[in-house]
Amino acid sequence: MKCFSVSKLAASVKFPLFLFPNKPITSAVIAAARFPSLAPRFRGFSIYSDASRSSLGSVSLSIRDQNFSTMAGAEEFVKGIVYPNGVAVITLDRPKALNAMNLDMDIKYKEILEEWESDPKVKCVLIEGSSPRAFCAGGDVKQITFKNTLSDMIEVFTAEYSLICKISEYRKPYISFMDGITMGFGIGLSGHGRYRVVTERTVLAMPENGIGLFPDVGFSYIAAQTPGGGSVGAYLGMTGKRISTPSDALYVGLGTHYVPSGNLGSLKKALLASTFLEDPHKDVTALLEKYSSNPESEAHLKLLLPQITSCFSADKSVKEIIEELKKHQQSTEASVVEWANDALQGLGKGAPFSLCLTHNYFSRVASGYGKHGNEFTTLNGVMKTEYRIALRSSLRNDFAEGVRAVLVDKDQNPKWNPPSLDEVNQTEVEAVFEPLGPGIEELKV
Repeated sequence: MKCFSVSKLAASVKFPLFLFPNKPITSAVIAAARFPSLAPRFRGFSIYSDASRSSLGSVSLSIRDQNFSTMAGAEEFVKGIVYPNGVAVITLDRPKALNAMNLDMDIKYKEILEEWESDPKVKCVLIEGSSPRAFCAGGDVKQITFKNTLSDMIEVFTAEYSLICKISEYRKPYISFMDGITMGFGIGLSGHGRYRVVTERTVLAMPENGIGLFPDVGFSYIAAQTPGGGSVGAYLGMTGKRISTPSDALYVGLGTHYVPSGNLGSLKKALLASTFLEDPHKDVTALLEKYSSNPESEAHLKLLLPQITSCFSADKSVKEIIEELKKHQQSTEASVVEWANDALQGLGKGAPFSLCLTHNYFSRVASGYGKHGNEFTTLNGVMKTEYRIALRSSLRNDFAEGVRAVLVDKDQNPKWNPPSLDEVNQTEVEAVFEPLGPGIEELKV
């Protein structure tokens, strides 16, 4: 996919490009939905009539022509090289931003993968970060706050989600060295690949509810396959809990192999020295088994599985989850009390609308996973629904407020709208799953 000028796109696209087709629209304007709290210089126009506006954000008209053509930085931040034996390596090299991915990096990354997939000289692909601090800390959220028109969001999420689908169906061995911080889109780049190597330095998390979004990048699909019928994944997605031990990473399925960080260099050298035969997958599997180890400790999440399942099963509402966690606060086991307190604290950081949305979404995917004919049986089907949710969530005021409170002003005191679970309109939650309005194409993957 090529990067293009957003200004040209905006000039050619007119309403009815509203995202909620059953809601009235008050102004026929170019699709430039900006966040009011982050762009006070723009005048806002409501997507809805005053009676139906609620908390779903506003549409504004930009007074500046903006061009977000491909930056030269993508060449510097995403480096690809093919070695003589057919091992192709992508190195994410944006250490100051913990290798956070922006739009141009997404596009470059996918172009490299597509070129290598059709190149018979390439036998397998290795993904790594340039420093031990981070594999990839996620998507560049701050960039999105500047590229925040509807057309921008379409461009960003199309690039991200089509890349994720490419990774999931990649025909050649795809190996991720998930050394260091691996969060958000970092899990999107690694978690859908075939071989996922974690180390003792790996830190995994999906913290998006805390900035008024929802855990995306196909994490709901991964979560549906976690123990407890998807309960463990729902717990991780709703609370933003960090996984910081190899045993837990392997237990939930985010990692396939544990290799101590001190052995990663040797593993890479062995890959580069390998001679690949008819089936490179067999060669890669044998090599990973040689260098992988068993974690020293048992998975903490495994020990807590009964409690996690009792709280985060798909049939419980968010309020019921909270009530169940409060019961576990009275447990005689100190570890259970600590877990319940931590989970409640994690839920307390999330936007109420985001929590209800995440619970609804993850329950749908977990219930539909593995069932013939269900849209959530495949990752591509999940991502098509997720695209609708992402466009709508990113244009809600909660996202702008979450970014302000957590990343800009850093006061950690977001003013969510609605401010409580009691005030979340479930009809609005259901509305984010609806097909997109006239004039907006669904995700094509």
